Amino acid sequence: MTWRFRSMGCEVVGSGGHAQRARGVFGDADRRFTRFAQDSELIRVNRATGPVLVSDRFARAMDAALRAWRQTDGLVDPTLLDALEAAGYDRDFGELLAGGRPALAGPIGCGGRIRLTGRLLDRPTGVRLDLNGVVKAMAVDDALALSKADWVSAGGDLAARRPLEVALPGGASVHLQRGALATSGSASRRWTRGGAMQHHLIDPRTGVPATSPWEQVTVCGATCLMADVAAKAAFLLGDTGPAWLEARGMPGRFLLPDGSVVTNAAWRVPAAAACI
Repeated sequence: MTWRFRSMGCEVVGSGGHAQRARGVFGDADRRFTRFAQDSELIRVNRATGPVLVSDRFARAMDAALRAWRQTDGLVDPTLLDALEAAGYDRDFGELLAGGRPALAGPIGCGGRIRLTGRLLDRPTGVRLDLNGVVKAMAVDDALALSKADWVSAGGDLAARRPLEVALPGGASVHLQRGALATSGSASRRWTRGGAMQHHLIDPRTGVPATSPWEQVTVCGATCLMADVAAKAAFLLGDTGPAWLEARGMPGRFLLPDGSVVTNAAWRVPAAAACI
């Protein structure tokens, strides 16, 4: 039986298992990490001055974000909230309007200056966090495990415990044997400011939406979190994204704006891939 609900700004879909357990995982993540509700833990942390004690779940997400920062040499950075808002993403996506003031460059990323010791989090004064880059993928993995569903999908991220045919951006599909698929790109979360197109994938090296030749990047990984982090990094790396994934043995598919597709060797040789 297939079930669905909305959470974290996207539709969550799954099959089998206990749907209410999955709903609970996403509901907690949404309440805890949203930047659009004044009582969320993320808002409380961002308002704090000096070290702050966070919940176990927040510490787990923060640890995952810092590991992603290290594994991508700083490309997937959890400190880009000010830059995201400077680009115009300053309210719930459904409330964004076209036009408005021209976008501004925000601060560059500084993930290397964040310190987490157990549940004690310390960050430079004024630096605001946005953990959505890892939280949604973690929710997919957690929901799959806790609900015992056959598969769970949310906003371009999918994890499965059985073989599954999965639709891909651009109209193709792939047979997922096991593991997860994550897609990251500029095709959906985009808006205009001052007549210029903006999107939500901020380059931490510049503080502005990344300039990438790819429209969407899909990566296969053992977990949704692993695939999602790699897809974001490959998108931000631009032309070198396929080789970066190849060096890590991760299958990647890159969709260009004209609809053409580039794949790396790991994607083209399914027998050698871990999960395709």
